[in-house]
Amino acid sequence: MSLLTGIGVAVIVAIHTVVAVVLTRFFRLQLDTNWGAAAYTLVLVPIALIVSATVLSGVLGLGGNVGGRDVVLLLVIALPLSLGITIDYFWMPAPEEIELPAETTEQ
Repeated sequence: MSLLTGIGVAVIVAIHTVVAVVLTRFFRLQLDTNWGAAAYTLVLVPIALIVSATVLSGVLGLGGNVGGRDVVLLLVIALPLSLGITIDYFWMPAPEEIELPAETTEQ
């Protein structure tokens, strides 16, 4: 693997990690049940990452040839998904702990 391929893969992994964190947080905030958020996260986030990987590696040409299909699935789908979920669940505060400002109605 060349240096440019490694940099391209690192960029894809970073972008995918951010996407996974944002979507996981969105599902946790919007859905009322823990099972619903987990199910949506485990089903919809990988689909979004596959679409993103197709765009980033196919259209933009990032990543290059990193090996086989298994390596790609582990590097650009499974690793960012697990990192994103871990960051949201362990680093970010729980949605119940966040105090939102009271809405005021001005007339």
